[in-house]
Amino acid sequence: MPMFLYFDQMKESFLNAWGLLVLRVGVGSLMLFGHGWGKLSNFSAIAPNFPDPLGFGSGVSLGLAVFAEFFCSLALIFGFLTRVAAIPLIITMLMAAFVIHAADPFKKMELALVYLVPFLTILLSGPGKYSIDRLMFKKQIEF
Repeated sequence: MPMFLYFDQMKESFLNAWGLLVLRVGVGSLMLFGHGWGKLSNFSAIAPNFPDPLGFGSGVSLGLAVFAEFFCSLALIFGFLTRVAAIPLIITMLMAAFVIHAADPFKKMELALVYLVPFLTILLSGPGKYSIDRLMFKKQIEF
């Protein structure tokens, strides 16, 4: 293999690793601080009026949203069980977009869809090189 192709592959691998780190930390932090923290810190005030699309009760539905938006986002930021952590976030965004805001104008469901795209990307791409998963499993986890 010509040397310049080898360096191109190294550069691409390096940039992909940093890109996944930026994506994980960025979208995880935005979800955690923009949505999860507010729900967690105001749980008792929000619970009585929180939507209950699954029929489990408002408190349980809020608890599931907090689990995804706060705790799974935290796992995503650190790259801990990354693909597993992305699944509740994906489900929460699908519920927000297509159940909670189903009858609303597109503008109301758009934010959930904007979050959905990076969570799906992380599920498909994995945590990247700079993650706790990588340290725990000694290589990038692949399906």
